[in-house]
Amino acid sequence: MSSTDDHSLCGCSQCCVSTSHAAVLSVGAEISITPEPAQLAPGDNVTLLVRGLSGEELAYTWYAGPTLSLSYLVASYIVSTGDETPGPAHTGREAVRPDGSLDIQGLLPGHSGTYILQTLNRQLQTEVGYGHMQVYETLAQPTVLANATELVERRDTLRLLCSSPSPAEVRWFFNGDALPVAVRLGLSPDGRTLTRHSVRREEAGAYQCEVRNPNTEISPGGEIILKIPEQIRDQVGPERVAIVQDSTTRTGCTIKVDFNTSLTLWCTSRSCPEPEYVWAFNGRALENGRDHLNISGMAAAQEGTYTCIAKNPKTLLSGSASVVVKLSAAAISMMIVPVPTKPEEGQDVTLTVQGYPKDLLVYAWYRGPASEPNRLLSQLPSGNWIAGPAHTGREVGFANCSLLVQKLNLTDAGRYMLKTVTVQGKTDTLELELQVAHGTAFLPSDTGVYLYK
Repeated sequence: MSSTDDHSLCGCSQCCVSTSHAAVLSVGAEISITPEPAQLAPGDNVTLLVRGLSGEELAYTWYAGPTLSLSYLVASYIVSTGDETPGPAHTGREAVRPDGSLDIQGLLPGHSGTYILQTLNRQLQTEVGYGHMQVYETLAQPTVLANATELVERRDTLRLLCSSPSPAEVRWFFNGDALPVAVRLGLSPDGRTLTRHSVRREEAGAYQCEVRNPNTEISPGGEIILKIPEQIRDQVGPERVAIVQDSTTRTGCTIKVDFNTSLTLWCTSRSCPEPEYVWAFNGRALENGRDHLNISGMAAAQEGTYTCIAKNPKTLLSGSASVVVKLSAAAISMMIVPVPTKPEEGQDVTLTVQGYPKDLLVYAWYRGPASEPNRLLSQLPSGNWIAGPAHTGREVGFANCSLLVQKLNLTDAGRYMLKTVTVQGKTDTLELELQVAHGTAFLPSDTGVYLYK
């Protein structure tokens, strides 16, 4: 081929690059170059044998590099005189044979790379052959480094590093066998780092790594023992956190509850030791450190998402489960329910509104028919309420339309009316006949205290 042609190792149509088992030189279009011996290690002697020459060569020029650059020139050889002239890349170990082959004594790792032979024939034409030689280092026993050797199951992360000073293929072994597929998924791209998140007890054992190249295979070494101590193995969880109601798992479900009834939610989990519990309502923590939560007097304000969080104090792991609690369909229609249902004189009573409209604009309470003189109070769109002509100073309004009447007296008994208006302009009117019972009186006597109604 012409010396003016621009070729590289990857550009040769017939080139062959050694990447694993043997050190093989690439083959040029006409000139072939074969290393002998084929597998090379530091300190070896090698001859790059040249075949395919015409026999009319006047000179040989060897380069140790990817291009025909003066800086890569190893040596030039004149066939007729046997004169050899070293170049800038000559290390003192190279010698050109009369047949064009190149001898290298006492190989070094730095001798790895691309080699180019350029010939000049009697017609003053040049031919070029390309190749690549790999000198594989003699490998040392690897060591295994670990971030920790005693880990907590399902909490800690295991990181192992196969340490070797030489670039080489790495294989891992677990308890003397090849690494299981599930564990291999945690290997880094170069195979040297093994990572396992939330380590499991079945992953405790002996880990070893092996380094190898085509010349050397080091038996598995650098053993390191991963332990999950017995006292720590028994510390598990929390697992399978669930919310239970009446012995039925309700996690992820919607629980329908009748108005003004009670509900108890239990939090269960598999955990050792027993977990610590935190309950939350619509994302806000509740002051409850027990494994159950009581919801009493179910009303619209208590509708929402209830979450139980279980935390293991030893493993520091946590799990959670949630349910949605809503008023039942029967409770959706709006009605007024007094709490307590049978108030007595001197008590406070709340006229709780069940199923009040969520798109409420304004509401008004009346003591008697819905007329202005009878208006107790009204709530404005701003959320504030204002007193009406019938307000006694003992009535308080709430955002859920409920009305609190404090320190009842017998004259508070009678009809109460609520009028609501939604954003869409829908108007509803409800009424309730409130009964107030006589309160309990206390009279002193010479012998003690007597009670009477």
